[in-house]
Amino acid sequence: MSMKDHFTFSDLFAGVGGFHAALHSLGGRWQFASEIDAEAAAVYDYNWLRPLREAEPDDEARRRYRVSGDIVELTEPVVKVPRSDVLTAGFPCQPFSKSGFQRGMAETRGTLFWNIARILQCEEKRPAVVMLENVRNLAGPRHRETFATIVATLRELGYRTSSRPAVFSPHLLPSASGGRPQARERVFILAHFVGRDRAEHPSAFDDPVVSPAAFANTWSKHDWDLSQHLPLEPEESVEQRYFLESAERKWLDTWDRILHAVARRLHPGERMPGFPIWADDFRSVEDARALIRDAEALGRPLPAWKQGFLLKNAQFYERHADVLDPFRFELDAFPASRRKLEWQAGPHRPLEETVIQLRPSGIRCKLPSYAPALVAINQTSIVGGRRRLTPREAARLQGLPEDFQFRHTLPDGGWAEQRDAASYKQMGNGVNVGVARFVFARYVEQHADEIREHAANVVHAVSRGAASS
Repeated sequence: MSMKDHFTFSDLFAGVGGFHAALHSLGGRWQFASEIDAEAAAVYDYNWLRPLREAEPDDEARRRYRVSGDIVELTEPVVKVPRSDVLTAGFPCQPFSKSGFQRGMAETRGTLFWNIARILQCEEKRPAVVMLENVRNLAGPRHRETFATIVATLRELGYRTSSRPAVFSPHLLPSASGGRPQARERVFILAHFVGRDRAEHPSAFDDPVVSPAAFANTWSKHDWDLSQHLPLEPEESVEQRYFLESAERKWLDTWDRILHAVARRLHPGERMPGFPIWADDFRSVEDARALIRDAEALGRPLPAWKQGFLLKNAQFYERHADVLDPFRFELDAFPASRRKLEWQAGPHRPLEETVIQLRPSGIRCKLPSYAPALVAINQTSIVGGRRRLTPREAARLQGLPEDFQFRHTLPDGGWAEQRDAASYKQMGNGVNVGVARFVFARYVEQHADEIREHAANVVHAVSRGAASS
């Protein structure tokens, strides 16, 4: 293989290697990785660096294949990250996530973008192409200034980049292009070096490299079938620890019976309630209105959305009180969040035919076409009404190869299986391989002429890798 058939990449905030898998499949060769989480770094090492070490003939060469740690120590006061053709970074999302405080760059972790910028400003370390990834909220209204700052900084450092990010989810990408049945919108910021004058010229302010609208006429998110396209493991091969506990089964069984009883009373063409059902607010409409008035009189008015849900639940209760009341005793024994249910699965069907999440906001039921986004906290989707997705199935949702393992390399050269909690967390924090691969390849293709000026090998390798897939 000639040198132009591959390119080098550095993998910052590497997690367990989603970017590594994507770029390796396009002809990328690992140059450097950093990850501060020790368990994620150990999984990265086992899957990606251990094979490289084993292929080296001598001990000195093997020692370079390791995952480095804190990016701050690697960039301050001097940059210790080696030069590579491509730099990827799924920099921490918590400062921008809706599940956090959304402080953006006002929070310490938000400033880690500046550590990426320190690498880009070093002429001798400067990569030709940069690919950053973060949560959808980074491009939302609360972080408009933050996103603009990132774009302006990249241009000041000589990188051409769009004023708008590529926002993409694996469930909006056809299976043949690397899509997976998971709703997971993420922001991708891509840039390539052209020099400051060209980067800041208005003609360089192009649109995002790709958007889901490109597939509107050929692909629909409703074409997914989770059991078929993931695929799910046969139930008999799934270990017992992934099946629901008795209390969890009780919650779902009770709600299944409630929904069945309500569905039998619906008029032809009438749908199940689309609003959250709150068992604690099963009361008359008159009582609901009194509650709203009392809150107003006390100077603590309820927000409009809550008033609406209270009245909808009251109307729902009044209509179905005779079938709901027999379940009150069972529901009262549940934890508060399990007395709430969000039905997002269209016409009524048994809960075992939906994808379920046990969320802090309640039990959510969705169509079994595609899964909700994997998250780093304990909301792993339940399938078949009986069990959670396994770590292997979560890895498939993220597009990782079948031979990917949740294992740690041991000092003696052996390995150990990782605890499930860490595996789920890593999948929730990870980048989707198929989306990263697709967006990167499309970006290089569309900007091939300019990228070729500084890294012709990237263009050649990506073109070769994309054509062979």
